[in-house]
Amino acid sequence: MPVENATNNDFNKDSFWYYPWGQSVTHKGVDIFAKDGTKINSSVSGLVLFSGEIPVGGNIILIIGPKWRIHYYAHMKENMTSVLSWVNQKTTIGKVGTSGNAKGKPPHLHYSMLTPIPYLMRYDSESKQGWKKMFYLNPINYLTSN
Repeated sequence: MPVENATNNDFNKDSFWYYPWGQSVTHKGVDIFAKDGTKINSSVSGLVLFSGEIPVGGNIILIIGPKWRIHYYAHMKENMTSVLSWVNQKTTIGKVGTSGNAKGKPPHLHYSMLTPIPYLMRYDSESKQGWKKMFYLNPINYLTSN
């Protein structure tokens, strides 16, 4: 669990690939709610690929971890790591906030997991943006299994 002291009660277990979802059309991750400024630790050991700001995600960090999976942390109040840093589950990488399009919403961390190698079996012709689902893994399965 990347958010300090968070439990399975701090996120909606049905929020992955939820439609409709604002500017992104489909919710491609999970929002873990916590008090503003709560510490965020890396969920994996890995290499920081990006630490900066983008319009929708606000303050974000991308970490590449085991199995070439990319872990995306967004809406942070503060980034506390830099590009090409090695991190692990004990490394504080940021703090929960409301940056990007989360302004005006309760403080939370948006957490997604992506793979550069698509799972063709995950193509979802029934949902909006179903072709993108091949590149996203359900982070809720990961969070609830650990």
